[in-house]
Amino acid sequence: MTFKTSMTRRAILCAVLATTSVWAQAQSIVMSSTTSTEQSGLFAHLLPAFKKVSGLDVKVVALGTGQALDMARRGDADVVFVHDKVAEDKFVADGFGIKRLPVMYNDFVLIGPKADPAGTKGKDIVAALAKLSSGNAAFISRGDKSGTHAAELRFWKMANLADKKGSGYKECGCGMGPALNIAASSGGYVLADRATWLNFKNRADLAILVEGDNRLFNQYGVMVVNPAKHAHVKQADAQKFVDWITSAAGQGVIADYKIGGEQLFFPNAGK
Repeated sequence: MTFKTSMTRRAILCAVLATTSVWAQAQSIVMSSTTSTEQSGLFAHLLPAFKKVSGLDVKVVALGTGQALDMARRGDADVVFVHDKVAEDKFVADGFGIKRLPVMYNDFVLIGPKADPAGTKGKDIVAALAKLSSGNAAFISRGDKSGTHAAELRFWKMANLADKKGSGYKECGCGMGPALNIAASSGGYVLADRATWLNFKNRADLAILVEGDNRLFNQYGVMVVNPAKHAHVKQADAQKFVDWITSAAGQGVIADYKIGGEQLFFPNAGK
């Protein structure tokens, strides 16, 4: 083999490897999403089904909704899957998202010690928070600008207690799982999404105390990041995910995800 032939083969090999690398990179998208969708186990159930029909890998970065939207604003994600409609609508209005589409819903629940020393048990989240405030009960807030945190703050405001949450109120600045762990170890109360609670193993003496209030409704939406803001966004591949998750096939996969026979999310795309 001559030196020239060897160099030619090396050049060809480098070109092939470079092409393969570019091709592999094109076969994935980045999704900024919530800790609740990840910690509920939904993505482990959902994303393999999407890859099977699309060939695309979805790399999930799980954050609070506020942080997930900020990540997308910086152009570090191709698609966003979160649960704070007000913030999502602003994201689109500001030109960072192409269109917001509803995907699924579940609900929030108030978790606390089974003995319920604050007497919160029932179907009224506002009345429950009033009791937590007046009794200075231990309450663990995520404090992370997540969709769950935004909902919690709305409920305090509804109770006219935005600035009177009681001396037991503490912000952890953490995800849903860690917040539940803190509540479990301290005997505190915490607002959680039902899906993460159902998949949570370290329950200790905790139980659902407040549920069934219509105000606890928890809607999730999906948006492709606007390439007009960030030209490198993989719009076509991101749109494939949006189209699939809002299709009958994707909605069916969401509905099929259950723990202990209980459905965690309820698809409602197009409704």
